[in-house]
Amino acid sequence: MRQLIAFSFFISLTSSTFAGVKVDKEIFYAENGGQKLYLDIYRSDTAQTDGRCLIFVFGGGFIHGSKSDSLNVVFCTKMAERGMTVAAIDYRLGMKGVSKVGKLNTKPIDNAIHIAAEDLCAATRFLIDNKGKYGINDKKIFTCGSSAGAITVLQTDYERANRTELAAAYLPEGFSYAGVISFAGAVFSHEGNPDYKTAPAPTFFFHGTDDKLVVYNKIKFFNLGLFGTNALAKRFKKFGYTYRVYRFTGYGHEIASSPMVRDVDEIAAFIKNPGVIKSIDCTINDTRIPRSKIGSAKPDDLYKK
Repeated sequence: MRQLIAFSFFISLTSSTFAGVKVDKEIFYAENGGQKLYLDIYRSDTAQTDGRCLIFVFGGGFIHGSKSDSLNVVFCTKMAERGMTVAAIDYRLGMKGVSKVGKLNTKPIDNAIHIAAEDLCAATRFLIDNKGKYGINDKKIFTCGSSAGAITVLQTDYERANRTELAAAYLPEGFSYAGVISFAGAVFSHEGNPDYKTAPAPTFFFHGTDDKLVVYNKIKFFNLGLFGTNALAKRFKKFGYTYRVYRFTGYGHEIASSPMVRDVDEIAAFIKNPGVIKSIDCTINDTRIPRSKIGSAKPDDLYKK
């Protein structure tokens, strides 16, 4: 899901932001499914940090994408400038070469989400185990993702809150993310409406109300379903969980990328104080956000039958 052309003029304005941020590249963190996985660590030479760490997960439909794509690098650099260690991770792309995906064939996307969440759990464990080396407070680890990456971060926290076998294999007992930031994400559930046995991390949702690629509301088939921002926010509100929602009216999948440009300061403020305000729910009508072809895309456009 590459929206980089639409945002190229933004990137040109941010070329000076790389000053003062060091990037340690291609740090090995795990080998899963026979694939070696790496992460990049961004740290500022000048900004003061209190151990906050942001794990960033790129988008790309579980088909393509890279932590080194230009927009991702700019975003990670900007977050490091604001006083946090940023870990941009690789993960396995489980939808490569897959076709014929739909309500009657959910196994490929289920598997892709599962292995991506496993890799995020492994990266989290690596950072916990090396917290002294990277100056990380393991009580201040946040996750953030775009599109497929947003699904990954939401799914991983769902697995953590329910202490599933996947989460228990990697995450220490009692561990909780300090917060989750989702740019057009969703949760895949086998049990109908997603339930959390323990509270999810404070979550900041961004989504376009017309998104057809990662569903804004939900797609449900018996007990299987993909539950997007609108459906999840209803669950969070019902059970009193801490969350914020920015709903962008009239926009589709552009919102998988636009917050990485327009909302950096608000994201940084959320990371600084994720639970200060229990609930913020905003409907935003901002026609200045650039349109792109990906905005109107549907799953069939990625996963050809």
